[in-house]
Amino acid sequence: MAEVKYHKGFTVGTFDLFHIGHLNLLRQAKEYCEYLIVGVHSDEWVLHCKGHPAIIPYQERADIVASIRYVDEVVKNESYSKREAWNNFRFDVAFIGDDWKGTDVWNQIESELQAVGCDVIYLPHTSGISSTELRHKLQTEV
Repeated sequence: MAEVKYHKGFTVGTFDLFHIGHLNLLRQAKEYCEYLIVGVHSDEWVLHCKGHPAIIPYQERADIVASIRYVDEVVKNESYSKREAWNNFRFDVAFIGDDWKGTDVWNQIESELQAVGCDVIYLPHTSGISSTELRHKLQTEV
């Protein structure tokens, strides 16, 4: 178990077809902070950025995430910019799955956040499960 050393943490995701990987991310993030804010991507963001609609509508996804005991606050996310999120919520640490570590996108985000004194923690990705994999299974088994 991680030592709680941050006051406010932030993570973001679509959280479509909620699964154990999502729960693991939220549980692990909460171990590091007293207060966890979770951004849930809007339906418009999902369609624009992923090229397909979410299966579960935004409000239902937000309600599911809000019901998780590790989550203190849910906010609608409509931006790629973690710096914009930081400007709005002033969190001390941002969390992301370690499958993003070393990518150009997250190297840039990490640099932007570190410039304002915010740490980035890469949490272990739960292998073998993703909303994309679940979506594919559902499409091939129907």
